[in-house]
Amino acid sequence: MRRFLLFFFLCVLPCFAQAKHPFTFEDMMSLKRVGEPEVSPDGKWVIFSVVDVDLAANTKTPHVWIVPTAGGQERKIIADQDADRPRWAPDGKRFAFISTKEGGSQVWIAQFDGAAGTVKGVTKLTSIATEASGELWSPDGKNILFASDIYPECDGTPDAETACNAKKVEEHEKSKVKALIFDRLLYRHWNAYKAGKRSHLFVIPAALPQPATAPPPNSINVTSASSVVERLVPRDLTPGDYDAPPFSLGGQDDYAFSPDGQELCYTSNHDKVEAISTNNDLWTVPVDFPGDATPAQVLAKTKNITADNPASDSSPLYSPDGKYIAYRAQQRPGYESDRFRLILYDRKTGGKRDLTEENEFDRWVESFVWMPDSLRILFTAEDKGWQSIYVVDLVANKFPPWPYGECELCNSEVHKLNWTAGYSDDLTISKDGNLWITQMTATGPTTIKHLGPGRLCLDSDPTKCRDDLPFLVKPPVESINSAVLSKVSMSPLESFWFSGAHGDKVEGFMVKPPNFDPNKKYPVKFLLHGGPQGAWGDDWSYRWNPELFAANGYVVIMINFHGSTGYGQKFIDAINGDWGGAPFDDLMLGLDYAEKTYPFIDKDRECALGASFGGYMANWILGHTDRFKCIVSHDGTFNNESDYGTTEELWFNEWEFKGTPWTNREMYRKWSPHLFATNFKTPTLVVHGQLDYRLDVGEGLQLFTTLQRLGVPSKMLYFPDEGHWVLKPQNSQLWWKTVNDWVDQWSKK
Repeated sequence: MRRFLLFFFLCVLPCFAQAKHPFTFEDMMSLKRVGEPEVSPDGKWVIFSVVDVDLAANTKTPHVWIVPTAGGQERKIIADQDADRPRWAPDGKRFAFISTKEGGSQVWIAQFDGAAGTVKGVTKLTSIATEASGELWSPDGKNILFASDIYPECDGTPDAETACNAKKVEEHEKSKVKALIFDRLLYRHWNAYKAGKRSHLFVIPAALPQPATAPPPNSINVTSASSVVERLVPRDLTPGDYDAPPFSLGGQDDYAFSPDGQELCYTSNHDKVEAISTNNDLWTVPVDFPGDATPAQVLAKTKNITADNPASDSSPLYSPDGKYIAYRAQQRPGYESDRFRLILYDRKTGGKRDLTEENEFDRWVESFVWMPDSLRILFTAEDKGWQSIYVVDLVANKFPPWPYGECELCNSEVHKLNWTAGYSDDLTISKDGNLWITQMTATGPTTIKHLGPGRLCLDSDPTKCRDDLPFLVKPPVESINSAVLSKVSMSPLESFWFSGAHGDKVEGFMVKPPNFDPNKKYPVKFLLHGGPQGAWGDDWSYRWNPELFAANGYVVIMINFHGSTGYGQKFIDAINGDWGGAPFDDLMLGLDYAEKTYPFIDKDRECALGASFGGYMANWILGHTDRFKCIVSHDGTFNNESDYGTTEELWFNEWEFKGTPWTNREMYRKWSPHLFATNFKTPTLVVHGQLDYRLDVGEGLQLFTTLQRLGVPSKMLYFPDEGHWVLKPQNSQLWWKTVNDWVDQWSKK
């Protein structure tokens, strides 16, 4: 008996304690969603936002967290109110954040104790009727910039403009008439009607009094400072009937201060018909104006520095020494998926250098940051399912290539940090050259990683060691979700290659179910990515998560068909005017390859699922093959001609189909799924949101009506309160249950 008890305590109990379960929707909702890191000016602290999901309350709430850069436990430092997008003041004694605590989104200031790493008090800075977002400190600490959606007809002096906007907001809220009148295109975008408003950039003085009294222990002193807010009237630096910055779904800011805080560079599109234009330009404007300066005086000082490029210019960032502005640019007007290049603008001469063209770098530049010496730029770029960090040296061969890592995209001036894996983004660098990034993989959501100077030895020979390397992986800054993830069983992403359309090599990915048994046969969920200029890769998603799709006993297959990003611009361009051609062939050939290569795949139990362009492709598949047991079509185009009349970004359709429905009707009809409805036989779940203005809900309704009239087994999941993405927690729960139940119904024995 004693031996049995010893065996039980030493062997059996630990096995129970370490047992992992398949990933569940509840697990996913319990994960904390980590935002980009912000390093304090003294380099001792990192603050970041963390979104908590409360499934029962159907809410997602951001808070500000902190962790020492030297290592230690991360913790929440603003807990009694929502707090998002923290940004340090240059002195490190304060940080700004966005909160809706007192109604509407406004800029708040937190006083920070650098010794203890705690917040001493918070004060609301703005109280603008049109709300505030996207705040940014000027490098001299005098001003804070923010964006607000205002009425452009209210242009005037700061006092007059503020009063006019407040009056119009009040009139709109009190009016019983909710009708809108349009006189131009792009009257709605993504999931909202613009209602005559424009996004503008404002500056407001950052100086505020310290809280009058010390806060009680373990609490934060809150100062409303309403009288102070009344005195601090924001100034509009981007007057006129234009959006500045333009609409964006995320990524790097489209505005930046010069190092001395005296100039602002921002992105704005001034083309007459914005709905067919991708011609974002970069504009510069001084920050300081007399209190009574008029909009005309501000515009007189505003300069377009990219007027020579009719395509998109965006994401400006000044070099630390103030000599340059680096930014991203495209070359082909009207094409939102042209290659994003890294351009260097000389502020003194006005000259420009295409750093990616100089280095023959054929991938999209994503986020980027300057090194403190103004001689190097770090940037992220996607390549074959991964997004890594690259270094471009503005002075050729300043550093030998071996400390960075080898890659086929690199030469002597561009190097890849081979210590980064998965998807790296949100680059932040401190004054001492330490780098903080966000990173995610298919098996884990965003975490914060630290890269800094260190020692590297190529082998055991001490003469081959270096102590001056600028980037080595340091211990993780935080592992905020480790407790949840340690209890979950997930399978890594696996890559495979096959011969696709035109004989080109095409990449696919596979995720196996938990507790995988190679001797069993598994049904397949065949996922179709959106974009179409998008890609599957080693990254994390809360909306289309391969691990969650695999968790209830499926093999998940994903193909990066022609048009996918990360394989060079030629591969991306291949989809233009060929939506149902090479991409469809790639998908079928990729699935054929997987069926022949992996004996555990049950080819008689496969379902295809896609959203956006993936929804379009699901509809195209519906009319061109009967190989699937079921289909899920989420927010997909059904009728290319009707889609043109209801979408907002007309440049997209006009580029992809090479004209309008009346100038090139043949192309629209050639690739329109609705014209192949007589072939529809596969049971189909249709999903669409009422607030989806990229692909109007009418596309989903047309598909469902057609399926019902043809007698094809079908069901529709309709969300009256969601747009292109399903974002509300309980709506997401219903989405996952409905989709998985539909696939189970038709594919599980």
